[in-house]
Amino acid sequence: MRDRAIKNLVRDAGVKFLRFLWCDNANVIRAKATHINYLSEYMENGFGISVAQMAIPVMYDAVVPESGLGPVGEVRLMPDWSTLTILPFAESHAQVLCDMVKSETSEVWELCPRGHLRSQTQRLAEKGIGLKASFENEFFVLRRNEAGALTPADDTVFCATGSMNQHRLFINDLADALNAQGVRVEAYHPESGPGQQELTFRYTNAGQAADQQIVYRETVRGVAIQHGLIASFLPKIVEDKAGSGCHINFSLWREDENISGDPGQTSGIGREACAFLAGILEHLPALAAITIPSKTSYRRIRPHFWAGAFRAWGYQNREGAIRVKGNLKENQATHFEYKTADATANPYFALGALIAAGLDGLERDLKLPEEVTMDPGFMAEGERNERGIDLLPQNLGEAIDAMRKDDILQEAMGKALAKSFIAVRQSEWEALKGMSLEEEVSLLAERY
Repeated sequence: MRDRAIKNLVRDAGVKFLRFLWCDNANVIRAKATHINYLSEYMENGFGISVAQMAIPVMYDAVVPESGLGPVGEVRLMPDWSTLTILPFAESHAQVLCDMVKSETSEVWELCPRGHLRSQTQRLAEKGIGLKASFENEFFVLRRNEAGALTPADDTVFCATGSMNQHRLFINDLADALNAQGVRVEAYHPESGPGQQELTFRYTNAGQAADQQIVYRETVRGVAIQHGLIASFLPKIVEDKAGSGCHINFSLWREDENISGDPGQTSGIGREACAFLAGILEHLPALAAITIPSKTSYRRIRPHFWAGAFRAWGYQNREGAIRVKGNLKENQATHFEYKTADATANPYFALGALIAAGLDGLERDLKLPEEVTMDPGFMAEGERNERGIDLLPQNLGEAIDAMRKDDILQEAMGKALAKSFIAVRQSEWEALKGMSLEEEVSLLAERY
């Protein structure tokens, strides 16, 4: 009955090709597609892909040998039909997000990104806690000039109505396309950098939030193309201008109750939430390799850039890695903003790692350090050291080293996934570390 309903839906929508999507260790969104005439076969069996697809870096289609993956072995892309959408920006195409399953047993493969996030949300659920989240993306709108170089589509400033006017039709179509796919658009404004935009969507459960992040990225880029534009989630386009982050907003829940805040606590943060945040701060250097995983990410993670460059937290403090949001009059947190993230991160790994770090804080009952109520970059170094307010890794190489030393995050990923993930990161670092920003933009702007 379900299969028939799906076939009728796509046929009635005029679909010719159905894309089966996955997102790899390099955070490149990839797909294989079946023509509608052969949908029945692929509905039952999915698409076969080499296991080595999780060993490919962002630079080129070549396997990283240190990943432990190679030409032998296959997994299948099995569709999650709850994620099926007709693509408003690609006439006659639809897409569905997929799990990677073992060909022999149909069990979810240990390297499957969606499977990894499910395993972490299940661990949290065993403590009676759920996590709701949303990804707060910034992205650049670009044009290609006569010389073939990518340039920002405008040169306005933060929240400038001039930018709104220039991009009104694009933003309107983008909002319509997202809403049509079940991604609930909440707010919009132009950001500080040239050509930079921000369109946010509503929070939901962790798994769906990560799925929606994939849909969001695909839709932004697809609608941009319809308007003769190129959209990029690369963290930096112009060296001395603002970069693009992707803050992860999240809250903790027990059944229908938000347990993020507690007005009875001095901090206004719930007891379990305090331990959860403390765990994130504890693992922050290693988390950087997962949530800001590109070489270009570290051009943005600098003091005074409002990018979360320090291991610190505070209410409405945009320089700490964790910004607490809430009702200050009632002394109660409502949710948290993890700032040290951008859209070069695979959203399933980013949320999974945050949960794993938070769980470590819960299980060890870690104490949340004292709130930082000023820009940590203006504090004396001695005071920062005394309070444990560290500067985050300053390049991808340092973050990879921190992850190699973090047994908790590696154990949460599992041996095989951690090995392949670190290998891909290391390969990218070695290949890109000598590149100029101009070279990075030329290579990567249209891959993210």
